[in-house]
Amino acid sequence: QVELVESGGGLVQPGGSLRLSCAASGFTFSSYWMHWVRQAPGKGLEWVSSINSDGGSTYVKGRFTISRDNAKNTLYLQINSLKPEDTALYYCTRSTNGGYDYWGRGTQVTVSS
Repeated sequence: QVELVESGGGLVQPGGSLRLSCAASGFTFSSYWMHWVRQAPGKGLEWVSSINSDGGSTYVKGRFTISRDNAKNTLYLQINSLKPEDTALYYCTRSTNGGYDYWGRGTQVTVSS
């Protein structure tokens, strides 16, 4: 079965950096576009970044860098210069032509001094 497991979140001070990871299993990872979506406390889902199946094309919002290692079935999100407004639960998700179809449980990022 498809499984997406995020990790790498935590408590970080403003200005710091984090690298989130998403370990994928149960499907041919290299065949799918992958995405990061976040949800801040009390707010809706917000798209953060996307990467195509071979990693050759990326789409990001602001200070984010998305990458993938298809040999390791792993998706990454680098976040630099973290701000309190980046505090959110960060989800890894897969997409098909019909939209996002599988989601991980998320990893919490909290930015606070």
